[in-house]
Formats: sequence, C-alpha cells, structure tokens
Amino acid sequence: MSKRYLFTSESVTEGHPDKICDQISDTILDALLTEDSSSRVAAEVVVNTGLVLITGEITSKTNANYVNIARQKIAEIGYTDAVNGFSASSASVLVALDEQSPDIAQGVNTAQETRQQDSDELFDAIGAGDQGIMFGFACNETPELMPLPISLAHRIARRLAAVRKTGELPYLRPDGKTQVTVAYEDGYPVGIDTILISTQHTESIGEITDEAAIQAKIKEDLWSAVVEPVFGDIEIKPNKETRFFVNPTGKFVIGGPQGDSGLTGRKIIVDTYGGYSRHGGGAFSGKDPTKVDRSAAYAARYMAKNIVAAGLAQKCEVQLSYAIGVARPVSIFLETFGTGKLDDEALLDLVKDQFELRPAGIIHVFNLRNLPSERGGRFYQDIAAYGHFGRNDLDLPWERTDKVELLKQLVTQSLSAAIA
Repeated sequence: MSKRYLFTSESVTEGHPDKICDQISDTILDALLTEDSSSRVAAEVVVNTGLVLITGEITSKTNANYVNIARQKIAEIGYTDAVNGFSASSASVLVALDEQSPDIAQGVNTAQETRQQDSDELFDAIGAGDQGIMFGFACNETPELMPLPISLAHRIARRLAAVRKTGELPYLRPDGKTQVTVAYEDGYPVGIDTILISTQHTESIGEITDEAAIQAKIKEDLWSAVVEPVFGDIEIKPNKETRFFVNPTGKFVIGGPQGDSGLTGRKIIVDTYGGYSRHGGGAFSGKDPTKVDRSAAYAARYMAKNIVAAGLAQKCEVQLSYAIGVARPVSIFLETFGTGKLDDEALLDLVKDQFELRPAGIIHVFNLRNLPSERGGRFYQDIAAYGHFGRNDLDLPWERTDKVELLKQLVTQSLSAAIA
C-alpha cells in the first residue's frame, strides 16, 4: 500500500517585517565588506511602527552611514508612504553598536590548530566564530534540487512582489506571505493540495470599496497574475481539487512594521528548506562569513547538492558541527534516507575530503569576503529574501555543481574495487 501524506512550507515577501530586518542587516554587511573585506559583523535589526533599531557587534575600518543604509533599503523594498505607518523617509533610525568581543576575536583570528602548532596549512588559520550545528540538504524534486513545497512558496512570493513593483497589481503593498501544501506518495510529490497567499493591499481598489468585493477581486487577480505564471513550467500543477485561500481574515490593510514588529533572523526555516530538512538553529543575515552559522551552512548545502546532482542519492542531508576557535569541524554526518548508491558511512568517507569545511577554506572557495565588492556592493542583501538556496536567479557559489564528475568517478572506482 502506498504511503500518502501532505507537507507544507511557507515563504514571505521582502516587505514582511522580519525580512525587512534581514535585508537591512545584510545591506550593512555588504557595505562593510565592500570597503573592508576583513570586517567582523554581527548586525541585528528591529523594526516597529515608525522605528528602526540597529544593534549588534561590528569591527570594521569602514566609516558607514548606517542610517542612510537603512533608509535606502526600506525605500527599495517599497515602504515610501507614511500612510503605511512605516516609511523610509519618516521612520526613526536608532544605532546602538559595539565592537566584537576580544574573547571571541582571539579564537577567530588564530585557530586552536595554529596555536597548538600542529598545522601549517593556511586554512587552519581562522577558527570558527562560534560553536554550533549546521545542516545542508538537497533532493531531486526540482531542477534546483530543492524540496518542492519551499520552492513553490518562494516562487509565489517573488511573483507577488514582482506584480506589485511593475504596477500590474498596483493596489498591493509590500507585506505578504505564501504557503504551499504538496501531496506526496511514497516520498514523491504528486499534487498541489493547498495554496495560501496573504497580501497587504490598499483600503479600496479603484471604485471598489465593498470589503467582500475587494477580496474577490484580489483572489481573482492573484490566481491569474501570480499563481498561473508560477506553475507555467512546473509539471505538477493545481487542479480543481486544490484549495486556494487569499487573506483568510477578510482583509489585510494594516501590515508591515505597523502591523507587527520584525527582527533579524526570525525566518530561518524560510531561509533554508521550509522545514523539509533539519535545522541547526542559527540564522544567516547580518553575519560575516567567519560565522559558521552562515558559511558552514552554505558548505553543507554545496556538499549535499553535488552528491544529489551526481546521482549518488535522491536525497542527502549533511550535518556539520564546530567548536568556537577551532577550524576543523568537530563532526560530519551524512544521511541519504536509503536512497544512496553506497551506504551513508561509506559515501561520507569517500566524499568528505573533496569539500573544504574549515571557515578560512569555505571563505576562500566561495570568495565570501570579496563578493560584495565584485558585484557592485551588493551580494548578501540579494539573498536575504526568498531563500539562500536553490536560487537559479542568482549565481551563488554554493549552488554550483562543479564536483559532480569527480564524485561520480570516486564512486565508480569504489564500486569497481569492491567487485574486484
């Protein structure tokens, strides 16, 4: 008997209060790394009605204007009208920043391996910026090797923002959330059970002022302008059984920071795999790449994606763990959920040495300190909304599958040796 179940993932638009904070944090990171690639950054942002608070720990040679950075990003997102209760020009921006703790800095600047003089390798020079666990995941459900529910939720959220910005649906406002429930049979997606979109909108739409008529108009427009284009190139599509909910409370006029406060790092599941894979708990935004919460999560995704892209497994999850001030991972764990060509332990032994997992090595392989300056001063802010993984719209180094042929060769050689 086949096993059937439903799985749901959500996304949010760039105008969601938490995502405003993530984007400001990462815009600060971009600005600091562009001028000083050795900047140490842990930038946290809070937003509420008419208020932006920038706090955290930063050590940098850059003389950044944090107030202007925040206002410019808020305007880019779309909050330019004080009627929304939050706008780039009128919000009060408060800055309360400290320098990085010297107790933390000493372990990052000189890793335990170097202090003990048991290694002369360049990549042993930088220790992990904190202890913790990070997960990376990939599966063959989509071309970008991401789970289908989060992939669809992101696509719908990005399309929702696009039709607002182009003026196709001019009554939309920046805040919005999406959610997609996918039906699975025996571990494979087979249908779209439910689509949910909650989107901020104006009080009236043209001459339409009746609340029920407004919501009917929004639902009709979102289906034709958002949902249908998103599913245009996807094999699994909504059908007559698919439920479609729009603004289930009845209306969504008060939104953004006026409707709810926001905080950096509060959408970690949206940023990763939509709950389909495990999560170590660490957020990404506002952190420079010496923080393994960010860089090691990218490395784990790179490892898992190349394994799946090479056809060595249909699903792969990688866990890394670190100790503060130590360069090499404390542990590496790999699981293919019974879909691997080799058993998990053998596969890990075969491939782990092909991936750089020390902080300095990850930074070097992905060029994480220099990417903002190479890309016109913006890199991290562009991944602060709509997910850090599976982004075919951006050239992200951890999304490349340049290890595929090497991994195939290693597994072929291993299987041949076993037969011999």
